[in-house]
Amino acid sequence: MNSKKHLWDVDLNLLVVFHAMAEHQSVTRAAEALALSQPATSAALARLRLLLGDPLFVKSGQAMRPTPRALLLAPTVRQLLATVKDDVLTTSMFEPSTSTRNFHLIAPDIAEVIVLPRILTRLRRVAPSVTIKVTSMPRLATAQALESGAADLAIGYLPDLHKSGFVQQRLFKHAYVCIARQGHPTLQGRLSMKEYLAAPHAVVLPEGREHLMEQFLNAKQIRRNVVLELSHFMSLQTVIASSDLVATVPQDLADFFAAHGKIQIFPLPLKSPEVQVHQFWHQRLNKDPANVWLRHLVFEALRD
Repeated sequence: MNSKKHLWDVDLNLLVVFHAMAEHQSVTRAAEALALSQPATSAALARLRLLLGDPLFVKSGQAMRPTPRALLLAPTVRQLLATVKDDVLTTSMFEPSTSTRNFHLIAPDIAEVIVLPRILTRLRRVAPSVTIKVTSMPRLATAQALESGAADLAIGYLPDLHKSGFVQQRLFKHAYVCIARQGHPTLQGRLSMKEYLAAPHAVVLPEGREHLMEQFLNAKQIRRNVVLELSHFMSLQTVIASSDLVATVPQDLADFFAAHGKIQIFPLPLKSPEVQVHQFWHQRLNKDPANVWLRHLVFEALRD
């Protein structure tokens, strides 16, 4: 006869009854400790005896003394129940002040310049041993990295992630402006549409990402005099400051360039689209304590 038992044959609640009996050595006291009726506790004990093929607890005077088999099982059952309680039923916590976690963020170069310093300022204050890895990825790779768990969070204008499986939170919005070097020979004061279209433009077209301003201008059938295409926004600073080219960039990046170089800002001579910048994460991590903490830190840092 095959006496091998399978886990799916076992009601694990019976182990709770076993532990109570081992602790109290009385059906009455075990029932009180478990908030069960005495008949229910006795029935559970009978099922245990049948399952394990041993009396387990035998009447001796006023107590139910454990058999050798019960004495052997008691430490294992106690440890098993403690593990279930501590590791399965208890919500895991994330303690930023002592964590050495490395988080992987996906963000374009513009976010590394504008967004990351604000995040790091707060991070160094509340989580000094946490580290951040930031990479830029095409839109398809971004979705795959979040789905696989290779990345924790993505920040930016990522319309492809507005879909099932991903969760989002808006961080801020910005409009576009035009930048040119100080002392530009033809641009002074307010920029007219004629001047904007005639000026030589540098445009940034990051590979694998949405180009909102280009889509907007194409839809309006507005053609600029584009003489230079770049793949990184940060290349614009030296290009614009050392030439007569102009560029159309988000307002916050224009402010950064103007503060760190000889660059002036012009309002566009047309109503530009607004870029909605979000943080995105996969729904698997929606309740993960570490990810929840990171998202809150990013949101608070950018709100400040």
